[in-house]
Amino acid sequence: MDYRTLEQLRKTNPAWRLLVADNAPMIASFLHKTFIQPNVRTMAQPELASRLADYLYGLREKLGEEAFPRRAEQYLDDWAADSRGWLRKYYPPGNDEAHYDLTPPTERAIDWLAGFNQRQFVGAESRLMTVFALLREIAQGTEEDPASRIADLEKRRKAIEAEIQSIRDGHVPMLDPTQVKDRFQQMAFTARSLLSDFREVEQNFRTLDRAVRERIATFEGAKGTLLEEIFAQRDAIAGSDQGKSFRAFWDFLMSPARQEEFSELLQVVFALKEVDALAPDRRLMRIHYDWLEAGEVAQRTVARLSEQLRRYLDDQAWLENRRIMQLIRHVEQSALAVRDHAPSDYFMELEEPAPTIDLAMERPLYSPPFKAKFAAAPVVEGDQGLAADALFDQIYVDKTRLMAQIRRALQTRHQISLADLVKSFPLEQGLAELVAYLSLATEDDAAVIDDRQKQELSWVDSQGARRVATLPLVIFSGHAA
Repeated sequence: MDYRTLEQLRKTNPAWRLLVADNAPMIASFLHKTFIQPNVRTMAQPELASRLADYLYGLREKLGEEAFPRRAEQYLDDWAADSRGWLRKYYPPGNDEAHYDLTPPTERAIDWLAGFNQRQFVGAESRLMTVFALLREIAQGTEEDPASRIADLEKRRKAIEAEIQSIRDGHVPMLDPTQVKDRFQQMAFTARSLLSDFREVEQNFRTLDRAVRERIATFEGAKGTLLEEIFAQRDAIAGSDQGKSFRAFWDFLMSPARQEEFSELLQVVFALKEVDALAPDRRLMRIHYDWLEAGEVAQRTVARLSEQLRRYLDDQAWLENRRIMQLIRHVEQSALAVRDHAPSDYFMELEEPAPTIDLAMERPLYSPPFKAKFAAAPVVEGDQGLAADALFDQIYVDKTRLMAQIRRALQTRHQISLADLVKSFPLEQGLAELVAYLSLATEDDAAVIDDRQKQELSWVDSQGARRVATLPLVIFSGHAA
C-alpha cells in the first residue's frame, strides 16, 4: 500500500475509476439494480439499453431534462470501453447480438458502496464463532497423530452425549433473538459474497481462454509443443488454490441431498420471528439456485476453452492449407497489434456476411442437346377407320409418388439402381411407369444413365402376363433426394 502502488491503482483499476466518476451514483445504482440485486449474469444489448433508457427517464423527471443528456446506447459503449472497464461487452457463441456483463472490479466497488448502509447492529459473536470454528477445523484437520485425533473425537463425543442427556432432562438451550439476528446477518453476507466470487472465478478462466487464443494465433512451432504449454496452464488453474476450492464447492453444491437440505434449512430460518423482524431479502430463499446459475456460467467458460483446444486439434488445414493458415494468422496478429490502438476509420469491410461457395466439381459435364430427326416423307391422309376408344383409355403416372419412392429407398443407402428400385416398389402401371422413371433420371443431374451397361426389369401387367424390359443401367444417387 505504498504511494506508487496506490497511484497506479487510481489510474488503472476500474473499481477506483468508478468511485471517482462524475456519474458514479447513477452508474452504481443502475448496475446494482440491474445485475447484482436480481443476480443477472448477462443481458442482451437491446434489453439493457431499454432498461437504462427508462432509468434515465425517471432521473430526468426528478433532476431536470438537462441531466444525463446522452443516449442509453452511448452510455453502455462508454462503460464497456477499455478506458472504463465497468462492463464486459461480448458476443455469445452462435449469437450476433451484443451482450453485457459486470466486471469483477465493478461488482467489488458496488458491494463496497453497499456496505456503507447503516446496519441494525454490528454482530461480533457470530464472526468470533466462525473464526473459532475455522481454527478448530484447521488444527484438527492437520493433526497427524492418530492418538490425538481419536482423543479429540472422544472428547467431542462425550460433549455431545452430555448435551443429549441435558435435553432429555428438560434443559433445551435456545439462541436468544440477538444471537439469531447476528448469525442470520453473517449468513446473508457470506451467501451474497459467493456470487461475487463466481464472477471473479469466471473472469480468471476467461483470461486463460483469451491467452490460449492469442498463443494459438501467434504460434509457429509444432502442435505438441503448443499443446503441452496450453495444458500446463490449464492444469495450473485447475490445481491452484482457487481452482481446487471452486471444484470442491461445485461438487458440494451439485449434490441433490445438499440442495434439499439447504432449502429446508432456509425455510426453517425464514419462518423465525426474529429473522422476520429484520425484513430480510426474500431472494435469499433461492440463493442456492443463484449459485448454480453463476457456477454454470463459469463452467461454460471452461467448456469454451476445451472447445478451442478441440478445434485446434481438428485443424487439418495446418499442413494441407498452410498458406491459408498463414494468412489467417497474419490477420489475427494484425488485429492483436491494433487492439489497444484501434484505427479511427473503418478497419475492414466485407461485401457479404458469408462467403459464397461454388465448387467446380459439382457442376455437371456438358451434354449436347438431343436433335430429333424427322422423316421427309409427306403426310398422307389415311382412309382406314380406327376405333377412337384408345384415345380415352389413357394412363396418368404420378411422378411425385415415384420421387417419394426414390427418396424412401435412398434413406438407407447412398445410391440404388432402377432394377433394385423396381424390386422394392413393383411397377403398378407397367411400361408407362417405367418410362416415367427414365424421365425422372434424365431430369436429375445426380442420376446416371450408362448406355454401355444393360439391366433387365420384369413386372406383371394387368392381365397377369409377365413382362421383361432391357434398359440402359440407371442409377439414382443420394443427391436426388
